[in-house]
Amino acid sequence: MYGETAMTIQETGAARPAGRPRSEKAEKAIIDATLDLISEGMGISELSIEAIASKAGVGKTTIYRRWSNKEDLVVDALSTLKAPLPLLAGTSVREDLISLLDAMVQESGDRRSRCVMNIAMSEADRYPQLLERFLKRAVEPRREALRSVIERGVASGELRAGLDVDMGMAVLSGAMLWHTKWGPAGDLPADLAERVVDAALAGLAP
Repeated sequence: MYGETAMTIQETGAARPAGRPRSEKAEKAIIDATLDLISEGMGISELSIEAIASKAGVGKTTIYRRWSNKEDLVVDALSTLKAPLPLLAGTSVREDLISLLDAMVQESGDRRSRCVMNIAMSEADRYPQLLERFLKRAVEPRREALRSVIERGVASGELRAGLDVDMGMAVLSGAMLWHTKWGPAGDLPADLAERVVDAALAGLAP
C-alpha cells in the first residue's frame, strides 16, 4: 500500500479477477500521477487534486477516499521515493554504515526522483508542515538508524570514546550528499558507500 493514510476499498459481489487489486492499481496510478506532475515542473502550490485525478485516470472521489487533502497525498507520494531501510547485520559498525549509505546511493540513482525532491523541497517555506511530516516519516528513521550504529560503535570501542555523534553523522551524510547531489555528473562508483565510510572511519576510529 502507498502511505499510512491509504484506505482499502472493500469489494463485494463477484469475485475479484486475478492480478493486482483494483484499489492498489488506483493508488499506484494516483501516486505516479502526483510524482509525474511534480517532475514535469508543477510546484506544490500549482498541484491540484483535479490535475492529479485527470492524469491518473480516476475520479476526484477516488482520491478523497484515500487522502483527505493534497498535503497528505504529496507526503505519501514523496515517501515512496525513499528506499526501505536496509536490514543491518550488526556484525560490525563498518558494514552497517556501508549498508545505510548504500541505500542513499540507490535512492539518488533515479533522476526523476531527484527532480521531484528538488522541486518539492524548494517550496518548503510555503508548506512547512508538509516538510516536517515528510522528514518525520521518511528521513528521521534513517537519521536514527545512523545515530544508533555510531553510538553502538562508541560503546563497543570500534569508534573512539567521546566521539561527537552528531558530527560523525554529518561527516558521513554530508559526504554522501556531496557525491549524490552536488558531485560531478555521471554514474556513481559502485563502491562509493564503502569509500565514504572508510574515509570517515579514518577520522572516527580510535
